[in-house]
Amino acid sequence: MLYPESFRAVVEGNILVAPEKTNENTASIGINGSAIINLGADIRFINGIELEITAPQTWLSYRGALVMMMFSTLNPKPNALGIIDLNGRRIAFEPLPSRLRIVYHIPIRNGHGLRTTTSVTVPTAVIQPGTFPILFRLMTVEKGLPAAFEQLSFSITARPIFSNEGAVRIIPRYPPQLRNRPFTVLINDNVINNISEEIILREGEHHLVILSEDYRNESRRFIVERTKTIELTIDLQDPTPIIIFEGPQNAEIFLNNTLVTEGTVTVEPGVHEVRFRIGDYTVIRSINVQRGKTYRISLDIDLNVHEED
Repeated sequence: MLYPESFRAVVEGNILVAPEKTNENTASIGINGSAIINLGADIRFINGIELEITAPQTWLSYRGALVMMMFSTLNPKPNALGIIDLNGRRIAFEPLPSRLRIVYHIPIRNGHGLRTTTSVTVPTAVIQPGTFPILFRLMTVEKGLPAAFEQLSFSITARPIFSNEGAVRIIPRYPPQLRNRPFTVLINDNVINNISEEIILREGEHHLVILSEDYRNESRRFIVERTKTIELTIDLQDPTPIIIFEGPQNAEIFLNNTLVTEGTVTVEPGVHEVRFRIGDYTVIRSINVQRGKTYRISLDIDLNVHEED
């Protein structure tokens, strides 16, 4: 368990990390200086924070002279630069590497996938967003260093580390005669319990299905882009079966012995008889119509030519 510490910090920079601030957000701090790192309000697609420390060339002559420290759960929350007495929980402490470019990845959500490599260090476990802001601090651990050392200045750049996710917002539109009837939404075979909220999904193609006793079932595919929110409008439709008739201009079409005068008609589910008549030529078929389906019935008359020896 991490216990709070009391300390005095020289706060020289305040950096906000947010999706809309994808450009570099930079502060400069000196020896024994600090910078405050804040999170923006929208962190849905952020896995962590990248801190890039750029050191002056002369830093290579003072290997091992500095450590970096990070604190969360600050009290009071700093809102100005200067010398501040603080209370906070230490979340990281390690020697500052003897490199001119030092990169830390700070995870802020579980399943972040961030890993320490030869060029990147993950110095801490997940830092819960509710414990922000955090304080990044450089501290001297050697005595008797020359005055030139005290004049060193380090640049800190903070960037969001985005997840491979986006979001979809489902907007249902109801037919006038059938408003607010129940329906079920499945995305990738998973039931969505609350479609009034944005649904976070991995980037790429996804499959949506609408199931209902009161509307037509529907199936469609959609694409989610990284860090983007798309709006998916669903036009819920009356489930009454529809038959679309197509045929030659001089054809008479009968449905259950009733002359069809329009190209599209609605019918009840069940077995129906369809008859096409052109002069003395008649074709009769029976079709089993199911709820929520659309049927296209056409009569094609072709001229076939066969060559014989």
